[in-house]
Amino acid sequence: MDQTPKMFNIIVIGTGVAASTVAWECHSAGWKTAVIDSRPFGGTCALRGCDPKKVLVSVAELIDWARRMQDKGVSGKVTNEISLDWGQLMQFKRTFTEPVPKDREDSFNKAGIATFHGNARFTGPNTIRITNEGNNSDQTITSENILIATGSKPAKLNIIGEENVVTSDQFLDLDKLPENITFIGGGYISFEFAHLAARAGSNVTILHRGKVPLAGFDLDLVNILLKRTNEVGINVKLETSVKKVDIKDKGKGFAVHLSTSENVDNKIDDKIVETGLVVHGAGRVPDTENLDLESGGVQSEPNGGIKVNQYLQSITNPSVYAAGDAAATQGIPLTPVGVYEGQIVAQNLLGRKRIQPNYEGIPSVVFTIPPLASVGLQEHTAKQLGLQFRTNFQETSSWYSSRKIGESCSGYKVLVDEANNRILGAHLLGTHAEEVINIFALAIRLGLDLDAIKQGIYTYPTNSYDIKYML
Repeated sequence: MDQTPKMFNIIVIGTGVAASTVAWECHSAGWKTAVIDSRPFGGTCALRGCDPKKVLVSVAELIDWARRMQDKGVSGKVTNEISLDWGQLMQFKRTFTEPVPKDREDSFNKAGIATFHGNARFTGPNTIRITNEGNNSDQTITSENILIATGSKPAKLNIIGEENVVTSDQFLDLDKLPENITFIGGGYISFEFAHLAARAGSNVTILHRGKVPLAGFDLDLVNILLKRTNEVGINVKLETSVKKVDIKDKGKGFAVHLSTSENVDNKIDDKIVETGLVVHGAGRVPDTENLDLESGGVQSEPNGGIKVNQYLQSITNPSVYAAGDAAATQGIPLTPVGVYEGQIVAQNLLGRKRIQPNYEGIPSVVFTIPPLASVGLQEHTAKQLGLQFRTNFQETSSWYSSRKIGESCSGYKVLVDEANNRILGAHLLGTHAEEVINIFALAIRLGLDLDAIKQGIYTYPTNSYDIKYML
């Protein structure tokens, strides 16, 4: 056991996008830098999140596109025979994920950034103990600055039989999909994976305890997407809570016990869903539980998010900063936000002009098929704020951009401030919504009014060209 603490200018806990951004910026400035991760290097996005997920979704989009175009230039024989080979798809996905840990670690080591594997725990305000289960290679390192960028993890479900539920991380590494799959929770994780699994041929059920799924997205567009979700065979059960998950007789599948809003005693009732796989899609929380924040004098929110000031610095330990999903900020837990917060932390650490993050105009996307995108205010929020605005809303399946690809699930809603003719919020559903939303996001972030946006000359025929008809 190493008894002599190693000294660094900064210790970065995590190796995802926020952590790597800070590590490289500080290293480039000449700082002696260390990175620690208890899991393979690379972080959630590259290994267990958005990158592998989008690889899988891209193939499902191909299947969906071919089927939409049946008898519109694609023969029925082709659309009937085309299918998604899950095993081959997972092999393809792994060509993206498997090289990441070694490549990431090798790049750190080659540059002279010290790398550590193990569980990081505070033993003091500036001291980190790195422990590894099963061996005696524990080490203690110290630094004048520490960044917590450990990302997030699935939230506790607090149900009987929770150990029988697989996480989204595990779902993304399945070699085979069962015939029946049940997702707990009606958020973006469940909807994205449900749309993927349905195109792969599984019978899918989503169980959501609330009245409306996909909180944070426009209700009118969510309802259009729900119609499509049902059309592809996904059964969405609302106001339905999961109370227990049992292994069925002989281990062949699971029995999911439900409680509906009608069950006022909140007891397990006789409603049961039998399924081959149960997947956790009910939200994530900051992954800070094992850091022993109290020993480091680092205060956190009840969900584990690090409490930070306007500079992303711990409010109780000025040596500590936090960024990405681990930080309790106004930022949406998204990869671009993690990168952005990492850049903010790096600038503030390196003694440049201290800056505060600006979270205005950050878009968010649910990668269903088709995708649902949003930026800015929701209609109900704008009303609560007392803003005077007009709402442009339309279902757009009859538009050329939708009809030419056989897409019957599309629409938009744009909120325009009557006082300054600027966009308060934009919400899109349909093919390439994840791309077009970026133009609205830029307009909101730069404070462009509608006249400035209309001056743009867009390529035609494209989905971006449709923007002028939404304003």
